[in-house]
Amino acid sequence: MKNFKPIFFLLCFAGLMACESSRKQTPEAPPEETRKPNIVIIYMDDLGYGDVSAYGATELSTPNFDALANGGMKFTNGYASSATCTPSRFALLTGVYPWRNKDAKILPGTAPLLIDTAQATLPKMLRSQGYHTGIVGKWHLGLGTGQVDWNKQITPGPNEVGFDYSYIMAATQDRVPTVYIKNGYVDNLDPNDPIEINYDQNFEGQPTGKDNPELLKMKWHHGHNNSIVNGIPRIGFMKGGESAKWVDEDMADKFLEEAKSYVRAHKDEPFFLYYAMQQPHVPRTPHPRFAGTSGMGPRGDVIVEADWCVGEFVKTLEEEGLLENSLIIFTSDNGPVLNDGYYDDAVEKIGNHKPAGPLRGGKYSLFEAGTRVPFIVSWPGVIQPGTSGALVSQLDFFNSIASLTGSDEKAPDSENLMEVFLGESDKGRSNLVIEATTRTALRHGDWVLIPPFKGPSKNEQVNIETGTAPDYQLYNLQSDIGQQQNLAGANPEKLKELVQIFESIRGEDYGNIKQLELK
Repeated sequence: MKNFKPIFFLLCFAGLMACESSRKQTPEAPPEETRKPNIVIIYMDDLGYGDVSAYGATELSTPNFDALANGGMKFTNGYASSATCTPSRFALLTGVYPWRNKDAKILPGTAPLLIDTAQATLPKMLRSQGYHTGIVGKWHLGLGTGQVDWNKQITPGPNEVGFDYSYIMAATQDRVPTVYIKNGYVDNLDPNDPIEINYDQNFEGQPTGKDNPELLKMKWHHGHNNSIVNGIPRIGFMKGGESAKWVDEDMADKFLEEAKSYVRAHKDEPFFLYYAMQQPHVPRTPHPRFAGTSGMGPRGDVIVEADWCVGEFVKTLEEEGLLENSLIIFTSDNGPVLNDGYYDDAVEKIGNHKPAGPLRGGKYSLFEAGTRVPFIVSWPGVIQPGTSGALVSQLDFFNSIASLTGSDEKAPDSENLMEVFLGESDKGRSNLVIEATTRTALRHGDWVLIPPFKGPSKNEQVNIETGTAPDYQLYNLQSDIGQQQNLAGANPEKLKELVQIFESIRGEDYGNIKQLELK
């Protein structure tokens, strides 16, 4: 018995080795690959900082916008790049300041494509990371090369700058052509009724808003008195294409169905959807289901309609089991405007509602309400609900999303703020150049510097302050969010500091009319 223990341990060791050998011969199941998150940008058109109840609106209810804000990260210092649409859309898709491109201004419906087809874009970058990419809604970044035949393939366009699928309107709802364009072709076009477009002169025999007011169901106020489509006078002249023309009141439903169909078609692969909604841009044409629901006239009604659309879209993500793997960004291209070309009771029925909230200015303005907009990032189960005062910009989507999806690509003016967007950091940008109709200003920390510019201090047509003044303006937003106290004279050292920072980014030739004497 004296040899029992060694023999026993030997037998045990041999058994263990046999078990280990058996385990090694059985292949392990590979770990399930983690799918990259879907990316959705919901981009509103002229929605103000104060138009969302999560941002303080009390006269207007936006429960679905609020659900994104209350379930994700709500940014109180989130900015579009510009106070008008085309430049902001350029910046969002390229990560480049629009003032670096001299053509990045509000474009007519016949403008050539603004983004160079060789330029890096957000959809191109995501496509290289295995994403299917789609745009539904407003484009307004130009199409073709300047001589578009609307009856043939329209190229280059969204599909040539990174989008696998596109269903768009060319420019804005108030501009011709008033048709939908699917992957470069006008949708539902009858070849026997070709489209003709001209922004300089009318076609013989075609009625206009200026000459035929009896045909109008919406009266123009300024600049919208050319061709009449669906009883609404537009900017520019159009002939033909009757079967392809949209019905304005159905536009929200049309874009929503396209967005939902896109999600369902690509639910089995990571996708990027740029859902560019048209509300509350003019002409405000709510579907009859929403007419009168806000008590504020068509502008309030289309915001209620857009809120419903967002709720239905998010519901589709949930029904398809995609919501918890979808990063949703909700924001706007610029600030609010009431009368932007039509008489639609926006001014008369505004009541106590403040579209700009506590901010000064609005669309077209260098003051805060021009570019500071609702800015929400939601990702259920990943982003913990909260509010952030970090300074962030739509310019930063490029580098941040590149980092999230594993791309090494970088855009020159974009910053990687993904940790901020996810609520893991409160350190945003240190500064940002903002723009309004080619004029630029600087946000740095809590301070805003507006250089002197020529021009009127107020846009009389839309009744909004432009931010233009003959002298430097300096505001501390921490103590003066409404920008009522110009501190340029009282803080010469801070003014000097900010001018130097501004010129280091923008260059000295930024259109100012009076150089500061730096001592």
